[in-house]
Amino acid sequence: MDTGSAGRLAWGARSDVGLVRDHNEDAFLVHAPLFCVCDGMGGHAAGEVASAIAVRCIAEHAPVTADDVLLGTAVELANAAIIEGAAEGVGKPGMGCTATAAVIENDHMAIAHVGDSRLYVLHAGSLVRVTHDHSFVEELVDAGEITADEARVHPSRSVITRALGSDPDMYADHFTLDVARGDRIILCSDGLSSMVPDSIIEELAVSSATPQQAADNLVAAALEAGGHDNVTVIVIDVQDDGASELVRKRRRRAIIGWILGLFIVAAALFAFLFFYVSNSWYVGINNGNVAIYQGVEGNFLGISFSTLEETTTVRVQDLPEATQVSLQNGIEVASLTDAQATIRSYRDQITSEKERTAEVANSAQSQGAGTSQPQEANQTAQPTVLGRVYNHERLRGHHPLFSRC
Repeated sequence: MDTGSAGRLAWGARSDVGLVRDHNEDAFLVHAPLFCVCDGMGGHAAGEVASAIAVRCIAEHAPVTADDVLLGTAVELANAAIIEGAAEGVGKPGMGCTATAAVIENDHMAIAHVGDSRLYVLHAGSLVRVTHDHSFVEELVDAGEITADEARVHPSRSVITRALGSDPDMYADHFTLDVARGDRIILCSDGLSSMVPDSIIEELAVSSATPQQAADNLVAAALEAGGHDNVTVIVIDVQDDGASELVRKRRRRAIIGWILGLFIVAAALFAFLFFYVSNSWYVGINNGNVAIYQGVEGNFLGISFSTLEETTTVRVQDLPEATQVSLQNGIEVASLTDAQATIRSYRDQITSEKERTAEVANSAQSQGAGTSQPQEANQTAQPTVLGRVYNHERLRGHHPLFSRC
């Protein structure tokens, strides 16, 4: 018995000599995520040697990921090791074994298979055999000459057409399947499949609460049916197929992507603003004087978008009212040179206005001085009639022109 769990997988295993044989030629390997069942052939002191060599070699060379090609290579290396062992006197010539191995990684399972040991998958309550027996009776079933139930009791059911240890050019079937959380995987020697119909295997696999209970119940069923052969069963439950972690990783990648994207956009926006601000100028006001600023007028969250370049001696109050209003909002210019030119124009404008005001004042003073003398002359001048000057008092009442006055 071998039971345990490792993160996403839980398993149970049992191997029994059976009720007829006097020794157990089966060997199994439980080294998550690698699992393997080998059924030895060749009689006492030979079959068990072959299966032990195969398990050891597969354990050494099997991949840690669900790579069926590498797993198939490990099985083929085990075949070479058994042949070499027999040649060196380890075991007996002609010894061999079957091999069914699986590596489970997240939602993938790599399988390599030679012989008539089997791998089943119980998915959503339905049992599916995913390996194909390399046996004489399986060929008869494929040809339609016998049924699967007849193959279990056929006299030639032990004749294997492909096994480890018999042919240096032997190759392993290998493929990859998808598995899901809740799947139950069964690896077994033919001591189970030749004694118990698939329908009973399915029933026991469904009704057993844990992998170890399933393995125990399946071995017990084989023994109850006669136990004519060694029987070995490994049951693995997929507790987590990695889908939730994959979703978390995708969500994490998406969040990181969004953050990175926002960072890039923000960096690009900052670079654009920096370039724009660094190359922008405007003329504004600082402490009542006209000033030159680099940047743009305004601020955000207390952060100013401009820096004071120069405060001039030009007083804002000396400029026209419309210009003062414009300066309060900032007058954009293309460059520092243009800003300085604008300041010069303001100085010229103020100077011109002062000169004009002075001229007007001088003109007014001149006009005032010129009109004062004629007024005094009018006050002392006497009326003139026909070129003579007469005294008003002397003439009043004597001359006809003043007779009515």
